[in-house]
Amino acid sequence: MANILGNLNRSLLLGGVLLALAIVILNGNALDLNWVNAFLRFLHALVGVVWIGLLYYFNFVQIPTMPKVPAELKPGITRYIAPEALFWFRWSALATMVIGLAIAGAPQQQYLVEALTFQEGYRNIGLGMWLGIIMAANVWMFIWPNQKIALGLVDADADAKAKAGKTAMLFSRTNFVLSFPMLYCMVTRGVLG
Repeated sequence: MANILGNLNRSLLLGGVLLALAIVILNGNALDLNWVNAFLRFLHALVGVVWIGLLYYFNFVQIPTMPKVPAELKPGITRYIAPEALFWFRWSALATMVIGLAIAGAPQQQYLVEALTFQEGYRNIGLGMWLGIIMAANVWMFIWPNQKIALGLVDADADAKAKAGKTAMLFSRTNFVLSFPMLYCMVTRGVLG
């Protein structure tokens, strides 16, 4: 078992096989539009967990801990850990938003316009969608461009790196704050409308 679980790719493959088995066992031959909708909801939740999990990692762990890390150890984080985490962070943000919009616009759902315009019965999901869109935009328009500078992935002087790091942190913290009402709206969508 250590041979499988000790390797990320093998673990992902095992998780995918178990997912396929669960789908077949639970849905049998009824792989229709309802199944597609359920699968999209699963993917939306999965990539959303990755996105918000990394947002919380940055805000609860990395940002508060970096000032305590000895200078000689910081390159390990800024050259290896942060760029990898930011890769998954930005792509999971985009995937969460795209899949969520696809669910809302799917033929059997079609509540995209109603939600985005806060019509009766769609206010919770609409507010959650708008907050998610704003948060995804922050990732791609402010956090990632500034992190590239702060981490030295783009040439810049020390002052520009410090300014970019602060800007990235402030937009990350903005997303952190917005994540609470966004998650509430998404989770209560079916309960409160």
